[in-house]
Amino acid sequence: MVEIPRKVILHGLPKKLVQVGLLEEGAILTAMELAAKEKVSLVNYLVSNRLVNAQALATAASLEFGLPFLNLSAWDSTLAPQGILKPEVMRQYQALPLMKKGQRLFIAIADPTNQAALEGIRHQTGVSGETILVEEDKLNKIIERVINEHETASLGNLGDDLNVDISAEEDALQKQTGADGDDAPIIKFVNKILLDAVNSGASDVHFEPYEKIYRIRYRKDGILREASHPPVNLAHRLSARLKVMAKLDISERRLPQDGRVKMRVSATRAIDFRVSTCPTLYGEKVVMRILDPASATLGIDALGYEVFQRELFMKAIHKPQGMVLVTGPTGSGKTVSLYTAINILNQSDVNISTAEDPVEINLPGINQVNVNVKTGFTFATALRAFLRQDPDIIMVGEIRDLETAEIAVKAAQTGHMVLSTLHTNSAPESLTRMINMGVPAYNLATSVSLVIAQRLARRLCTYCKALLNIPKPALLETGFKEEELEGIKIYGPKGCGKCTDGYKGRIGLYEVMAVSKDIAYIIMAGGNAIEIAKQAEKEGMWSLRRAGLEKLKQGLTSIEEVNRVTKEE
Repeated sequence: MVEIPRKVILHGLPKKLVQVGLLEEGAILTAMELAAKEKVSLVNYLVSNRLVNAQALATAASLEFGLPFLNLSAWDSTLAPQGILKPEVMRQYQALPLMKKGQRLFIAIADPTNQAALEGIRHQTGVSGETILVEEDKLNKIIERVINEHETASLGNLGDDLNVDISAEEDALQKQTGADGDDAPIIKFVNKILLDAVNSGASDVHFEPYEKIYRIRYRKDGILREASHPPVNLAHRLSARLKVMAKLDISERRLPQDGRVKMRVSATRAIDFRVSTCPTLYGEKVVMRILDPASATLGIDALGYEVFQRELFMKAIHKPQGMVLVTGPTGSGKTVSLYTAINILNQSDVNISTAEDPVEINLPGINQVNVNVKTGFTFATALRAFLRQDPDIIMVGEIRDLETAEIAVKAAQTGHMVLSTLHTNSAPESLTRMINMGVPAYNLATSVSLVIAQRLARRLCTYCKALLNIPKPALLETGFKEEELEGIKIYGPKGCGKCTDGYKGRIGLYEVMAVSKDIAYIIMAGGNAIEIAKQAEKEGMWSLRRAGLEKLKQGLTSIEEVNRVTKEE
């Protein structure tokens, strides 16, 4: 006997969506099944998967349930009553108290079918709130903004369970400046901002004063995002607190200063911050770079090299002598690549010395030196000192001038492995840049073993990345070849609770160029970067763009990210 499937009868919001022509009946049934499987509301599923426009969905729900609709873009967040709903309740139920008039509480929600949320709110507040329908996507953003505004407006209510390493020297300075009295809430607030930055995986924290606002931003996965807006009248006290922590001169506000802060986040883990202050029109901007020692011990496999690139890298750094150069713009991960190499080479039978400006991450077993141009202790001075210290491996933070370049090249030619960085756009350009500095082509050709150019692209979230249907002409225009398109799958960002706008973490794109005999001949013959690049590609080097396309094929990043970090060829 053949079982005849029972027809599902739509009602409520799904029926209304079909009636107003927003979705076909089959599509809404599929969406209901998938939403139930993912354990999310139908409204959330439809909006997050871009099946229905959020405003059109809210309008349809308003018609179906007879509830008023509000465009949150026109709502004044200062009207939000404080203390009515706890932040965790607002997030859990995706509900926002809009205003309170007498005993009437107006609550914004995006899903009127969520009876559990309405009942939970009634139980916590003791009142049956009047429901206002709003758009799902706007509601999520404004809930976070309102919670943030309330937290920063009442700095004195922050918790005390923050564990910051404060030296006796700093403690005395705190008492000197009165920071243990009136500024106690400021101390707690700054500590909380820094801990939140560390916990969220940020790489930098920006404290920025303007005429009418004060803004704090985190750089996460290479992108700056606003984190907080404390009152603008706290600008001076915030910068003073940060300068006290970094042991800087709090009375000097006219000149830039640099310092460091150590924060102990657990019994076994401490995070260093590199602090830079800069006088601006409305106060001092402070930028703190987060120096997490864990990033230096990721290991070669976590960096994103292709197999053949990793083999070239490992072969070059294990040579008894020669030079390995890493190039790329600021924030492209050059330091992590150098530290990874140093960690691999760090054995008890070798002497390793590094000259850095400044030392970013402390590594046991490595002789690390801070250069200081003001005192005349430059990279070149440090290199000369190293060569009298019986070194095996030398790392130079950056080759900035001819003197440093010449000493590094001579060290690479006389039995030492030298690792360093340059600021150029590609691997072939690094060689011509050093020639333009004044390094003789012959010395360069006989000393440099490997050049790596790199960029960091945001990695797609593995939980929510979405398969895209991209036309074949668009893929060819992106850079793929015809033969690569068979069975190719391209993913894009979607966004979920475990990521930021569909991305989580970053992955390296690499251009790894071994200096072969043929490339050495081109260098000595006065060849330019284009000629070097052509020969390197003949020998199998991937350009940054090609490396990006490979990460696309692997489903690790998006077309937008590859376009952002690599130039079109």
